Amino acid sequence: MRVDKLLANSGYGSRKEVKSLLKGKQVTLNGIVIKDGSTHVNPDTDNVEVNNKKVSYEKYIYLMMNKPQGCLSATKDARDKTVIDLLGDEEKTYQPFPVGRLDKDTEGLLLLTNDGQLAHELTSPKKDVKKRYYAKINGEVFDGHVKLFQEGLVLKDGYHAKPAWLEIIQSGTTSEIIVTITEGKYHQVKRMFEAVDRKVLYLKRLEMGELQLDKSLSLGAYRPLTEQEKAYCFSIKRK
Repeated sequence: MRVDKLLANSGYGSRKEVKSLLKGKQVTLNGIVIKDGSTHVNPDTDNVEVNNKKVSYEKYIYLMMNKPQGCLSATKDARDKTVIDLLGDEEKTYQPFPVGRLDKDTEGLLLLTNDGQLAHELTSPKKDVKKRYYAKINGEVFDGHVKLFQEGLVLKDGYHAKPAWLEIIQSGTTSEIIVTITEGKYHQVKRMFEAVDRKVLYLKRLEMGELQLDKSLSLGAYRPLTEQEKAYCFSIKRK
């Protein structure tokens, strides 16, 4: 790995700021001052220091975001803002990406990482990782819908969805529900309600497996996963 990338990924600023550190002779590799950012280092065996302080390198980044509406679950887009645009320069250097997707108009829990294996495991249909959502529905939702969801709905395009768990919080002209699914198909929750002639007015993801949306995170805000949350993620990778 290039030393300038190592330093940027370890929180020492942007590439421009890292270049300034190197020019200022503040960086050493195994005790020798280096000024060339293209110098290759091995983070596992080489000793890189900045101002006599050892650089601690983290290969992966794990972030929890409270995704706002109007933002795409993508790394880049020519027209719309993406969740990556909400990150700071330090986080962007790790080149994270969203795990799974939330629709543009959907809010809530979104995991961002550069750990491809974890992303695959969390979104794999074989893992049956549960995703829990809160939604407002146009129209009455009643016990018959609960049964239909649990049996596995046939969507309007003919796809037979896996069983889902529907909890009714309030039923009326506008109903409030909690729904738990184990799939992540395109517009999954919206299409499930369309199959019973209802429309989702508002959708927010609350949980993904054992990861729960941090209620202290405002829309668009994010934080690193806690050690306990990371331990859960790593347990998924090991299964």
